[in-house]
Amino acid sequence: MGETDTDPADQFDERISSTKLDEGLPGLWRRYRALPRNVFAISLVSLLNDASSEIIYPLLPIFLFSTLGASARAIGIIEGSAESISSLLKLFAGYLSDRLGKRKLFVVSGYTLATLVRPFLAFATSWPQVLAIRAADRVGKGFRTSPRDAMIADAVEVEQRGIAFGFHRAMDHGGAVIGPLIGYLLVFLLVANRDTPTSNEFTNIFLLASLPAFAAVIVAIFFMRESPLGKARVLNPTVEVPKLSLRGFDGNFKRFLLILALFTLSNSSDSFLILRARTAGVSIATIPLLWAALHGSKVISSLLGGDLSDRLGRRRLIVSGWILYAAVYAGFAFATQKSSVWILFIIYGIYFGLAEGAEKALVADLVPPEKRGTAYGLYNLAFGITVFPASLMMGIVWDRWGPTTAFLVSAAFGATAAVLLLMFVRPHPSLSETRWHEVGTTS
Repeated sequence: MGETDTDPADQFDERISSTKLDEGLPGLWRRYRALPRNVFAISLVSLLNDASSEIIYPLLPIFLFSTLGASARAIGIIEGSAESISSLLKLFAGYLSDRLGKRKLFVVSGYTLATLVRPFLAFATSWPQVLAIRAADRVGKGFRTSPRDAMIADAVEVEQRGIAFGFHRAMDHGGAVIGPLIGYLLVFLLVANRDTPTSNEFTNIFLLASLPAFAAVIVAIFFMRESPLGKARVLNPTVEVPKLSLRGFDGNFKRFLLILALFTLSNSSDSFLILRARTAGVSIATIPLLWAALHGSKVISSLLGGDLSDRLGRRRLIVSGWILYAAVYAGFAFATQKSSVWILFIIYGIYFGLAEGAEKALVADLVPPEKRGTAYGLYNLAFGITVFPASLMMGIVWDRWGPTTAFLVSAAFGATAAVLLLMFVRPHPSLSETRWHEVGTTS
């Protein structure tokens, strides 16, 4: 598609403003209440599953470092490998959900697999075992993520995309608030010496952490509803069967993927933030509270950020979030006091609210509806394919030159990506919205 003198991002903003979105908090509340039931069901599943995983996640680097004797490099390998495996599967799961016209199958299967393997962390005695368990857990995430994101995009109108994804991310982060608080309570109740938990005490905590995940699977099976994609394809046989290829996607989308991959080189595992907090004097018992504060910041900023992306445009929110991310990482480079770590963690949460929902809404803006699963697979691949080298690079630089240099290098990558996104990506709404809604109205 050729370029015009008018910035498509401005065209998008004009189109969204023409929907006369309600102003103020009462209007925001009405917009949230107007979201489809499927968005609420999917978001509840994410909340429960994340509550389970986030009981474990803040304690896992400490378990690896203190109990199993893993190095920073080993932690980078574990987290980077797990996320890279997940990202590859997200591509194929998203594509297959497009091709088969079924999304719920992949979502339910993914949550079920993660729920079944997660309890085995309680019995790990070496970091390679943790690597295998984390990889299996991330396989489940790979099955579910792209089809789930496509289900959300399928369920809402274009002017609801930002707020729908913002709400989902807020619920997901809400689980990440609840999880660490439960983790703190479990440490308080089950751990004798809270600065040095024993292997058996970690075992008890990890087993109890699996319970919310089982509840998530039940909600996914009985309350989520399949997308209308398959029915729409039957009613309109002219809809092209998707192919696993970048061909046919908008040039802006392709450039967005490349720049996103560059940004992800700065986005190493958050395990390094926890290690940084420990070096600044934050106690093990307080780590779950710090983690809960981070996700509390994510919840509030996601609820507001998703709505802002519908009002102000996706690119502005993403660029603002990425620049804030770079500034926070630069701050972590010099953080040596507990108070500065707490402040940086809370500001770090705002980055997620600005960028996460807006990025996913932008994907839906740039691609045809029948290719959304594939597009989200490519998005997650671009985001995740560099997670392993990012985490490995962070671990190597940390071990060799120290955390200050490691965080500054990451900040530089993040700032560069933000500038490139502003220069080279010109978002616009999906050209096939009309065709999709025509199909829907014939059903």
